[in-house]
Amino acid sequence: MPAKKKTAKKKVVAKKKTVAKKTATKKKAVKKKVMKKAPTKKATVKKAAVKKTAPKKTATKKAPAKRPPGSSVSEFSQFTPYVEKRGEEYMNDAQKDHFRAILRGWKQELMEEVDRTVHHMQDEAANFPDPNDRATQESEFAMELRARDRERKLIKKIEESIGNIDSGDYGYCEQCGVEIGVRRLEARPTASLCIDCKSLDEIRERTRS
Repeated sequence: MPAKKKTAKKKVVAKKKTVAKKTATKKKAVKKKVMKKAPTKKATVKKAAVKKTAPKKTATKKAPAKRPPGSSVSEFSQFTPYVEKRGEEYMNDAQKDHFRAILRGWKQELMEEVDRTVHHMQDEAANFPDPNDRATQESEFAMELRARDRERKLIKKIEESIGNIDSGDYGYCEQCGVEIGVRRLEARPTASLCIDCKSLDEIRERTRS
């Protein structure tokens, strides 16, 4: 074989080897890039997971809403209804204690509301230069005073009801002497009339007007 052909073959083989080396190095570089990029994705996933699983902030308790001006505590706070036993005597000691506790709790709630109104009026009282602002404040105070006046009258009724419990007259209709009933008294502890007499009174008032 002539020397020129051998050298040509050697050159071709050398070129193939260099091409193969270059492709191999390119593949390795691509793999390295992919391997480098992969951990960054995992890291971002972990960070996202940490953000998702972060402890939630505890909800802060909202302050109780202020009572609007002119509103009154016409209903007493919640209580446990009395469970009547079969064949028990009406207005026994247990029932008297039950209604005495309801009436005293209601009275305490009303008295606290009256004191709160007085303090509120003392704190909020101000000489507004604007006559419109001064007029609105005076109207609000007038509404609150009317509501508190109704509550004072209600406190007197509650005290009368507590006195009736002590004397043994509580729970009976003032007009006909019939038992008012435990459930009606729980709905309205200061009730002094049974349902029939109360409805008759309401009918008379309507006919008068």
